[in-house]
Amino acid sequence: MSLDFRLDRIVARADELRAMMSEDLGGEAFVKASKELAEIEPVVARVDDLRAAQKAEDEARAMLSDPEMKDMAEAELFELKDRIPAIEREIRLALLPKDAADERDGILEIRPAAGGDEAALFAAELFAMYQKYAALRGWRFEVMEYDATELGGLKGALAEVGGKGVFARLKFESGVHRVQRVPATESQGRIHTSTVTVAVLPEAQEVDVAIDEGDLRIDVYRASGAGGQHVNKTESAVRITHLPTGIVVAMQEERSQHKNKAKAMKILRARMYEAQRSSLAATRAADRKGQVGTGDRSERIRTYNFPQGRVSDHRIELTLYKLDRVMQGDLDPFIEALIADDQATRMAADEI
Repeated sequence: MSLDFRLDRIVARADELRAMMSEDLGGEAFVKASKELAEIEPVVARVDDLRAAQKAEDEARAMLSDPEMKDMAEAELFELKDRIPAIEREIRLALLPKDAADERDGILEIRPAAGGDEAALFAAELFAMYQKYAALRGWRFEVMEYDATELGGLKGALAEVGGKGVFARLKFESGVHRVQRVPATESQGRIHTSTVTVAVLPEAQEVDVAIDEGDLRIDVYRASGAGGQHVNKTESAVRITHLPTGIVVAMQEERSQHKNKAKAMKILRARMYEAQRSSLAATRAADRKGQVGTGDRSERIRTYNFPQGRVSDHRIELTLYKLDRVMQGDLDPFIEALIADDQATRMAADEI
């Protein structure tokens, strides 16, 4: 289907919706038509701009044969040479299929993988990096679970991140993050390589995932802290197992069993929702196992090299020598480049 034909259909649909809304529609029908019109009106406005620019181009070409108008026509054509493709690109971007989860909040999960104590320490630093990034964007960052090691590292952490376009931006962070540096405990100054897995899941609502209570096994036990010390004397920790899928979620951050169960259900629902998304659109999303990989050192989406002060994203071959700023939450240069690369890939695949 050509772009022009597609645009003609969108303009015709907008006219049809306006005509429908001018009639005596019922409440639900009016709301539905109004919502659809609001979604396509920005595209229709750019189509009008494109049509006007194309008309101006035709008129300018017609004036080239007039000696008195030739200079003005050439100047007009020079300006339109870049303007028309720019408008077409904006329209193509607007017509790309939307990820239904893009505007949702996200659940961030970080776990150390290969590298022992050094991996745990870097996991804690990555968690702090995303917390700073959320603060820079004005997002809400609620720690759901934080299991620290005795050395100040991280066994694992979960956070709920809320705000405008959270998942749209953070979904590209899922994968294996590799760190190369000399650990503080390394006496001979050798550089070690460690890995941390990051998973970002779109937050799911109850209507997104139907969970049968009969499919759940819920175990309660005493929450324990570092070194096996009991945080409290009641069985407040909760472990939920979804028997059909084998997904297990444990939560002990809260002192209330009720709150721990609510948090565990939220994470379970998010993991099941992401699994459904990946099965429906395998080329645009991956299940949690695919996102985080095995954690092996050879798998990585990004490398943080401390001796050289550089960060490299291997998916888009982008390297920036600004590691300090990145660790302070300056992630937008990578995220913007990843979004642009995703858009270019989908446009090249003619998804519109």
